[in-house]
Amino acid sequence: MNKFLAMLGHTRVVDCQDFNQRLTARSPRQDIADEFRRYLLEERGLSEATLRYYISFIEQFLSERFRNQALNLSALRAADVTGFVRHHVHQLSSGRAKLLVTALRSFCRYLRGRGEIALNLADCVPTVPNWSKATLPKFLPPGTVQRVLSHCDHKTPLGRRDYAILLPLARLGLRAGEVVALNLEDIDWEAGQITIHGKGGRSAQMPLPTDVGEAIAAYLQRGRPHCSSRRIFIRAKAPLGAFASSVAICCIVMQALKRAGVESPRKGAHLFRHTLACDLLRQGCSLDEIGELLRHQSPNTTEIYAKVDLTALRSVAQPWPGGSR
Repeated sequence: MNKFLAMLGHTRVVDCQDFNQRLTARSPRQDIADEFRRYLLEERGLSEATLRYYISFIEQFLSERFRNQALNLSALRAADVTGFVRHHVHQLSSGRAKLLVTALRSFCRYLRGRGEIALNLADCVPTVPNWSKATLPKFLPPGTVQRVLSHCDHKTPLGRRDYAILLPLARLGLRAGEVVALNLEDIDWEAGQITIHGKGGRSAQMPLPTDVGEAIAAYLQRGRPHCSSRRIFIRAKAPLGAFASSVAICCIVMQALKRAGVESPRKGAHLFRHTLACDLLRQGCSLDEIGELLRHQSPNTTEIYAKVDLTALRSVAQPWPGGSR
């Protein structure tokens, strides 16, 4: 790149000094977003995945509020905050909406702590109601996951990679971010174990099912591109390297569902995790056993699957007042 710019400068096609200044120039909005990101990472200790969500919302907020104006944080008012939430929250799922208001509330507190704003705008950020266990987990009908897996093309490197990604989601209930974070050294082939790097920086060792191990081995031997990254799963297109985020895994799941002709209101990687839990419940596994496999920190997290155990629910259902009709 430097040689190319030097050649262009030598032939007077471009002014290299001006080009470099434009390339490295950063707006005040980018600067404050970067400083907020550094604060969240170093002082709050948030994960990279959470940071990506927070910063994207804050960049959007600043961009919309100061679209054609110079950045003036002291000019922020309660109407700016509430207006942004009202405009965007209906477009998001309840989980993403909660992330938006949490990010905005944290940003307002950060600005107040820096002395950038005099008003306590954090108290103006609306809350998003999200009642615990108010919804049913989204899962696929019995046999559908196997149908999705059978549509992976094992003859191509891309097909072997996608199969090796989908299988841990289906057999171990891994989260998308946990698949992205898998390193080559996380698999103990002799002991038949795999180390999972989960939420909150927690790690856990799990048995490596034979079919999962065989799928990963096939990809490593006849599908994984040569690169310096220690991640197991690598992008198929240049630049070769690890996936940037869990979004890539969700896209692979979405494409796999489409290939198999499976219609589902949810198409993310968590769909496989929910389906595994519901299948195990149908086979007679207890909620404690399911929670242990999914590595839930609290039994309350696993309780949501009790709502889809129709056999158990029928046994405790009370007769309808007045009798059947």
